[in-house]
Amino acid sequence: MPLSSFSATQWALGALAAWLIGVSKTGIPGAGVLVVPLMALVFERREGVGATLLLLLVADVFAVVWYRQHARWDTLRALAPWVALGIGIGAGALLLLGEDAQGRDQVNRVIGALVLIMLGLNLARAALSASLQPHSKLGVALTGSAAGFATAVSNAAGPILTVYLTALQLPKLAFIGTTAWFFLIFNAAKVPIYAALTALDPARALFTTRGLLFDFALLPMIVLGVLAGRWVLPRVPQAWFNAAALSLAAIAALRLVLG
Repeated sequence: MPLSSFSATQWALGALAAWLIGVSKTGIPGAGVLVVPLMALVFERREGVGATLLLLLVADVFAVVWYRQHARWDTLRALAPWVALGIGIGAGALLLLGEDAQGRDQVNRVIGALVLIMLGLNLARAALSASLQPHSKLGVALTGSAAGFATAVSNAAGPILTVYLTALQLPKLAFIGTTAWFFLIFNAAKVPIYAALTALDPARALFTTRGLLFDFALLPMIVLGVLAGRWVLPRVPQAWFNAAALSLAAIAALRLVLG
């Protein structure tokens, strides 16, 4: 059986990753900062990226069901074409670019650098020209393209979107509702792309049978995570929410840059 190849330690790491995904989707954006490295310890190479995507989608459904009415659709519509462009570029990068000796995609450092730049721009936005504000055409284009690229190559768009929405000063519920729809839509769009990449390069498969079975076994941890996040959200003050989101985004960026 495929699942017999996982050790007790791998099951524990996967369970923690699944719980953190749930918490990050419904309560504390950025709480899933450890998900990518945890899943990298469970799976070899790109198999973990595909397995993570399926867990994310399950948590996305819960988040949309609970917070769908709070989404800022004007923000989503503005980002959408640029995100689609970024996903296309990211899919090409997955197909063409290689991995380092540890099986990590080289583009992760680029993503981390982008997040750090966005954090810097967010902190300095009062002094920025109008053309570089988050709501400007340039700001929307850069954010959408970077988020699309990051989500395509390693499910790492969270920090980018967090910095952007925090700069827009969205209330907690609008923040969670907007990210819920964003990730449900674009994570679902990645499924056929990952399936095609798996068919084109089976040696570096993103989707595998054992990955799917592993995800199915972890569904209860996703449910516990989304329930914990929903409990936490109304109890966290807006200022703490923003500070936690930006701090976790910075940690995620440093992890990507430093590997």
